[in-house]
Amino acid sequence: MSVKKGFIIICLLACGLRAQAYNDHRGHNLDSLEREVAKWTPDAIEKASEEELVKLNAAYRELMLGYSNIISPKCEFYARKALSISQTRGWEYENLDALRHIGQCFWASEELDSAAYYYNQALEAAERLVADPKTVDDARSVLYGTVGNLYNTMGNIPEAMRLYAKAGEIFDKYGWNSSNAVLYYNIGETWTDEGDFNKALDAYQKSLSYAQAANDSLWMANAQKGLGRLYMEKGQNWKAVRYFHKAEDYFSLHDTEEPLQRKENFEYMSLALESQQRLLTGLLIGAVLLVVLVLLAAFLGNRLRASRQAQADTAAVMEETLEELRGQASAPSLSKRELEILDLLSKGYTTPQIAEALCLSPETVKWYRKKLLVKFDVANTAELVAATQKEGRL
Repeated sequence: MSVKKGFIIICLLACGLRAQAYNDHRGHNLDSLEREVAKWTPDAIEKASEEELVKLNAAYRELMLGYSNIISPKCEFYARKALSISQTRGWEYENLDALRHIGQCFWASEELDSAAYYYNQALEAAERLVADPKTVDDARSVLYGTVGNLYNTMGNIPEAMRLYAKAGEIFDKYGWNSSNAVLYYNIGETWTDEGDFNKALDAYQKSLSYAQAANDSLWMANAQKGLGRLYMEKGQNWKAVRYFHKAEDYFSLHDTEEPLQRKENFEYMSLALESQQRLLTGLLIGAVLLVVLVLLAAFLGNRLRASRQAQADTAAVMEETLEELRGQASAPSLSKRELEILDLLSKGYTTPQIAEALCLSPETVKWYRKKLLVKFDVANTAELVAATQKEGRL
């Protein structure tokens, strides 16, 4: 999995803590908020009340969240400012939030070891978190999915799957079906990249089931895109294209909202169709070659049979010639074959017609005709027929 794809999944998994905060903050002016927090000097912070520190920490984290969308160094800067307040006071929820975003900044810059360090600190904060169970589980599930993605990127698949499983248990506990749809899509992508298509198929199907249970059209489309990719990797392009078309039915209606997802689906579909076209072209060429080979084999077979027939005819003619040389008869002796040919000549048959009638080659018939002309000492077929009729041979 690429770092870019992993980061997209992080953002999608962070649907609890992060998504709500960002929605509250979207209407705020970041420049105006920055001017407000800039008034807080170290001395002012030192003298601030608990209530003021809570508000200042929240403002720092709003700026952190706002800048996280563009992965600016400002995201890390404000995360550390928030952390400087929350760590000294043991605010574990706020610690977890800031540490997770610092890890996210390192991940985006591909400093994976540093990202792992801060994510593990965030996991420790999550274990110390004391709040209502649902809030705790929400924060932990987001973190499990995020850190699982990091280990996935680092190639530590067993650790990634262990953390994914922990996130999935929490999603199942509260019936957070959309979150599970995202999680199992990510697992399906991982197993497809690893070449374990059975596990990938199971994960994509679970993603689709959870998305259907949540009536979440986006993740139904993504699960279908994943299934299409899986079958394309397996070489089953006909099936892959069907799933890509199903995904396109959704993405085409949300082109401005999901341009990257639609682009990826289109690229996969194009690859599958190109592969399908190459296969069809190969099959067509193979079929043409097969027909050519069959025709060539038939032609060679006919030539071989004709050659064998000619050899047999030649042998028979030579045998007849030897018999005649050994004989002492004063009148020309005629073989059964010569009589057959004389009979057909008297009926007006041509050489090709005689060859066809007697299953001989035309060359053999010509040889017999010349032989008969010599035997009866005549110049042409008409004289030959007349001579044989005179002698009562016909």
